[in-house]
Amino acid sequence: MPLYKTITLNHSTQILVWEITESYQELFEAVVLNESNLNRLKCMKSEIHQRAFLSVRKLFQLADYTDFDLYYDEFGKPHLHDGKHISITHSHQFSAIILSDKVVGIDIELQREKIIRIADKFIDSEFSFLNPSENSAYIRKLTVVWGVKEAIFKIRNEKGISFKDHIKVNSFELKDLQTTTELHFDSIIRDFNVCFEEFKSNDKNGLEQNFTLVYAFE
Repeated sequence: MPLYKTITLNHSTQILVWEITESYQELFEAVVLNESNLNRLKCMKSEIHQRAFLSVRKLFQLADYTDFDLYYDEFGKPHLHDGKHISITHSHQFSAIILSDKVVGIDIELQREKIIRIADKFIDSEFSFLNPSENSAYIRKLTVVWGVKEAIFKIRNEKGISFKDHIKVNSFELKDLQTTTELHFDSIIRDFNVCFEEFKSNDKNGLEQNFTLVYAFE
């Protein structure tokens, strides 16, 4: 299946989401990779990651870019040669990119119950507005918080940033579809505006799965 969703936020910011149903071979034959990324692909041991990597290149094509327009800095953060900002994400059968004139970060997460078990590893002040008794809503909110922190980390991408200690997500309700976030790291203090949304899809066995898409702006 090709493009799953396009979100146009304004004249300079667009999100493209791909649902990965193609085989590795179908995706590989549909894109052209530069030498560096071809080597990266060959070193990936998981076919799931390989297909995700290739599907992102399909999204590049839809945005009128190619793999040759992209490069990674020393920290692994992607950049475009024309100066436009880009962020990349993938989770299970979905991949996505966000392109903008502004600094941006994006993340997709599958909503899973196991996030409850690891919540105390990435959450601190956020426990003040999270209620474990909300059951499914608790999982959904935890997934938003994790996605927000991933998106912020992709924007700053600096060694030593702790999701739990340095990134604070402010109170929100699921119906809000947005929140604000603060980063306090060394002498750096930054505020971010964050949007999120949820969507459903069936896995290869036909079971319904819920995903959370998060994108952030400094």
